[in-house]
Amino acid sequence: MLAHIRRTFANARVVRHLSTFVRSEFGKKAKPWRWVMTGVAGTSLTMVALYSGMRPRGVLAATLLDNKDWMSSPITDPKEMEKNPDLMRIKMEMMIMDIQRVFCRALEAEEDGKKFQVDKWSRKEGGGGITCVLQDGRVFEKAGVNISVVTGNLPQQAVQQMKSRGKTLSGKNLPFFATGISSVIHPRNPNVPTVHFNYRYFEVTDEEGKKHWWFGGGTDLTPYYLDDADVEHFHKTLKQACDKHSTSYYPDFKKWCDSYFLIPHRGETRGVGGIFFDDLEDGDPEDLFKFVSDCAAAVTPSYLPLVKKNKDKAYGYKDRRWQLLRRGRYVEFNLIYDRGTKFGLNTPGARYESILMSLPLNASWEYCHKPEPGSEEARLTEVLQNPRDWV
Repeated sequence: MLAHIRRTFANARVVRHLSTFVRSEFGKKAKPWRWVMTGVAGTSLTMVALYSGMRPRGVLAATLLDNKDWMSSPITDPKEMEKNPDLMRIKMEMMIMDIQRVFCRALEAEEDGKKFQVDKWSRKEGGGGITCVLQDGRVFEKAGVNISVVTGNLPQQAVQQMKSRGKTLSGKNLPFFATGISSVIHPRNPNVPTVHFNYRYFEVTDEEGKKHWWFGGGTDLTPYYLDDADVEHFHKTLKQACDKHSTSYYPDFKKWCDSYFLIPHRGETRGVGGIFFDDLEDGDPEDLFKFVSDCAAAVTPSYLPLVKKNKDKAYGYKDRRWQLLRRGRYVEFNLIYDRGTKFGLNTPGARYESILMSLPLNASWEYCHKPEPGSEEARLTEVLQNPRDWV
């Protein structure tokens, strides 16, 4: 039986822990009666065996806590995970912890021994998060990959914000649950673009006891110098993830991304887009979860080839100056327009260090700066003012 399990689930992260446990506790004749599996879009597979009649309490808890691949132990109590392995909030937390691990390890592999600082935190209102930051690296000037799992009551300002997006929520201080992963990577070399991604799941219970749920997310690219091939690769990878579920997703969510990341007072977008969606609730939640998982899993293959290709290219003072000016635009969008930043800052017990992690280590503003006509800087600006199709 164990040999068959190993062959069938060769990529399972916890097989080695589970096999040892089964041999020691039940002997070779132990028979599992149910397998609970959470797939994460080809990046990994978490497997937990539940044993009927002979399963000691805490088997799942021990399996999860013994997993050394994650950046930290989970936010949710493993005993709660054991009781409710099929809950969407549990599945989403496990998925984002997998994505955090995969992406952080991939970024660390590009550095010269520099590792992420892992900061696990909690909030008195309920829940917490795992903030991973790599700062002052050779390749990455500042890289943050955060996950959060929070519960509490929505303040009225947040309720009104959701109503403005068409949510029919009645009542004040509504109970909510939110979990998600958010990341912004600011590279040192101006030839390497910045990437941002966020994937989240939300539940709100109104005053009548009705639970509202939805998914949101997206991945977008902000280059400092335009390499058409890089942008095409980025968009193509995201499109492939979307097309697995609906051929309408990519064109719709690409358009939404260009619209969402517009900086109105500048008349330009923050970057060259990607995909963005919110309030995704029409359809089977399991199907939507698989879609979100596939999009999250596409981040590493969409971005890491760009890092490897450009991280060692030569650059000068002019390039660095332009990079810092573009980062100033990044700051403007995040602090003035970004919905997630506003929600976080308006949430009681919010952890501001994690919310503001998205800001670059360095940025600059120059009075009435305009790129020289015909320059590479001007070519990028033209695309930011007039978004184009890349695939």
